[in-house]
Amino acid sequence: MKVLNHIPLVVWENGIWMIGLFALVVIILIVAVLDMMNSGKK
Repeated sequence: MKVLNHIPLVVWENGIWMIGLFALVVIILIVAVLDMMNSGKK
């Protein structure tokens, strides 16, 4: 029985979720930094 042939080498769903979560965190950080920069110039 070759059970190892049925295991995918790359799980794309998990990778897509991780990339999407990372991109969301980066966007939130950029928005927060720009908001702090704009509020400091008043």
